[in-house]
Amino acid sequence: MKRVQFSSPFLPYLFLAPQMAIIFVFFYWPSIQAIQSSFYLEDPFGFGSTFVGLSNYSDALGSVQYQSIARFTVVFTALVTFLSLGIGMLLAVKADAVLKGSSAYKTLLIWVYAIAPPVAGLMGMMFFDQHIGPLVKFAALFGWDMKVGLNYNDTAIAMIIVSVWKQIPYNFIFILSGLQNIPASVREAATIDCRSGFRRFWTMTLPLLAPTAFFLLIINMTYALFDTFGIIDVMVKDKAANNPITLVYKVYMDGFRGNDLGGSSAQSVILMIVVFVLTVFQFRFIERRVHYN
Repeated sequence: MKRVQFSSPFLPYLFLAPQMAIIFVFFYWPSIQAIQSSFYLEDPFGFGSTFVGLSNYSDALGSVQYQSIARFTVVFTALVTFLSLGIGMLLAVKADAVLKGSSAYKTLLIWVYAIAPPVAGLMGMMFFDQHIGPLVKFAALFGWDMKVGLNYNDTAIAMIIVSVWKQIPYNFIFILSGLQNIPASVREAATIDCRSGFRRFWTMTLPLLAPTAFFLLIINMTYALFDTFGIIDVMVKDKAANNPITLVYKVYMDGFRGNDLGGSSAQSVILMIVVFVLTVFQFRFIERRVHYN
């Protein structure tokens, strides 16, 4: 492969400069500010700050409320990740087998991805509305009096359903592309060797989709942890004290509504460390089972 030659040794760095500036301004600098603020008790109006050491961290980690929210965040992230991945993969496999009307079928599954998370949350609230919500009426057929916004478990289930629904098209697009890149000769050989469709998928299709699945696993966990903020904000707005929220939303609640800048900064640093450890674990242990060739 021919190497690209630049007329000046500084030219590659010049091309990288705009991207590095954006990363520094929008990631590194806020991270440094958050770490610094986490050691102080700050006045919300900026009139002063008091150094408190690790008190913000100990208060957060020792709080029963914070521990409860952390447990819910783990359950919420796991369910949203695996349900959206599983349903997206199932729909992609079915769409890959469709011969007639495949374009319309794929379009109907993809268009949801264009909806912004707050709009998805608003649509979810309409679906789960106490008076006109079709899903509430459907649940009532089985004797389930669903009260989203009032009942903790009902609200959690609604949040998970809406978050999964919003993410399915993203997984569908990538998995379908991966399926369509599998050579026809490999599929034919697998059909001859194995009559069971499920076994062919488990032994041939899924291993070939492993790089795509690993990428989507990371993206879906990031989505469940951070990008569902808009959905949660719409669905529990003004009622967060009685409803489930995630750690990211608690950072927002304590920082912007509670004016506890030091405490919210400490929580954001804790969340950043958790995500870093989780990412290292994924690349250290899970990626070993992924084969790219």
